[in-house]
Amino acid sequence: MHYSKTAFRNGTEPTIVTNIPYFMDVIGQRMDFSDYDLQKLNRLYNCSSSLSFMDTCSFELENICGMIQSPDDNSDWQHLSHVPAGPNTDHTNMGECEDSGYFMHFNTSAVAGGSTAILESRILYPKRGFQCLQFYFYNSGSESDQLYVWVREYSDAHPNGTLRLIEEIKGSPVNYWQLHHVSLNVTSKFRVVFQGARGTGLSNGGLSIDDINLSETQCPHHVWHIRNFTDLLNTSPAGTEGKIYSPPFYSSKGYAFQVGLYVNGTNDNPFNLAIYLHLISGANDDQLQWPCPWQQVTMILLDQHADIRQRMSNQRSVTTDPLELSDSSPNYFWDRPDKVGSTASFPNGTTFMRGPGRGTNAFLTHQRLTSRDFIKEGGVYILLTTEDVSHLVSAQPSVSPTTTANTSAVSTVRPTSIATTTTRPTATTRPTATTKPTITTRPTDRPTATKTPITTSLVTLTEEPETDTPEACLDNPCENDGVCIIVDRKAVCRCPAGNNWWYMGEKCERKGTTQENTIIAVSSTITVFVVMLIVTVTTVVCLKKKYSKGEGKQKEKVESLTLEENKTSF
Repeated sequence: MHYSKTAFRNGTEPTIVTNIPYFMDVIGQRMDFSDYDLQKLNRLYNCSSSLSFMDTCSFELENICGMIQSPDDNSDWQHLSHVPAGPNTDHTNMGECEDSGYFMHFNTSAVAGGSTAILESRILYPKRGFQCLQFYFYNSGSESDQLYVWVREYSDAHPNGTLRLIEEIKGSPVNYWQLHHVSLNVTSKFRVVFQGARGTGLSNGGLSIDDINLSETQCPHHVWHIRNFTDLLNTSPAGTEGKIYSPPFYSSKGYAFQVGLYVNGTNDNPFNLAIYLHLISGANDDQLQWPCPWQQVTMILLDQHADIRQRMSNQRSVTTDPLELSDSSPNYFWDRPDKVGSTASFPNGTTFMRGPGRGTNAFLTHQRLTSRDFIKEGGVYILLTTEDVSHLVSAQPSVSPTTTANTSAVSTVRPTSIATTTTRPTATTRPTATTKPTITTRPTDRPTATKTPITTSLVTLTEEPETDTPEACLDNPCENDGVCIIVDRKAVCRCPAGNNWWYMGEKCERKGTTQENTIIAVSSTITVFVVMLIVTVTTVVCLKKKYSKGEGKQKEKVESLTLEENKTSF
């Protein structure tokens, strides 16, 4: 929750200088919570358990996280640190730590076709009814070797559990660890079951799994694995020549999109990852609503730490606002790519239209990129999730646009110079960017790309939300530019303040300054000093008078005794 050292810089000097020099390059990070952050938050809010975390296992210990070998198979999974045919190292430490780095391996080259090996997790107790299983998989065996993911669900009717197949993983052997996500929807206590099956083809190795994490969250919809990322980082130039694009993906609503990544940053901001979302022409464009309304795409650069609780992934969300205008043309920014985009081509030569991109040129600095486990085996993973967040907008008061039609075309007519508030909703579990309403003025009679009117919601400034509790004061009783808000159905003033001044009082009617406080403090000090001085002087005078009277009486007494002695001697 802090800007970086160069935020809002106009020149070469940093705008923020930390008291401790080490933290100059620490402030301003937008990654997930660190392990220390979570410890502080848990202590602060007295949290003893996680709502979403269920299990993690990197197989570093001999007890393999309480997993068990099933008796219902004819082979076993082995606890190994390397396999001659691969993998050469585990995924957790990548061979960097001596005498550590283990994974589970089913040697399909040593068993007959049709053999199986079953590994079951400990019993797990769900809370939310949906889970995401994430693990790394390495196939050095045969293309016909398969990995099955099951769940064994327990109930009163089936105390020994019933098996339900969730996913089947197969494919050609590769020489690297592959990330897999499997969505579970379990509501009763269960075990996760990994079943390796020997195929019929020639096998030189087997199936391996490592770094398993299970959490009650939604799995990402798409995964972009950039395998040669380290090479790109060392060789790509800054700017558009160093920009790479993801494969095409589709949202749940059918919109096609790509993610563009500047590996070495833009020309004006090098040594930073820059990431942008682009809509592209797709198979469903004629059946979709344009401009694209309220599709939120979250792009996550995965921190590949073995324990999901200690990851500090970096994410950014982009929401398509159908009312957003292009910066360089009178078109809508998120309109059909074949209307507002430019021609591009896939690696196989197929051409398509790519729309303009929206994102950030300061996604992640190269320094932070190498400070965590973002890069493993020379590659990175970008996780993509799409969500329709129009329901967050439809809850707001709206007026329908006026439409007119003629014999040649149908156009959407927007009221002239109507100030409208466009709210960009976010629906991620963590805040990724500040959401601000923007006041815009829309032109009239803008032709649409389709032959039917585009229905969009315009929230006028004069309409108020339909709610029992007012969100703003009807009459602002606050003085001196104070802001009135409703707290417990009562009007409360929030008074303005500056560096050396502030307003106070129920209506912000009184002003205070640091100068006044200084004067009051000095005056009080002087007053106390004068009073103490008077008290001291008075005390000294009184004591002096007291001792003076005592000495006089003593002198009279001595003189009296002297006279009596003289009389006696006579």
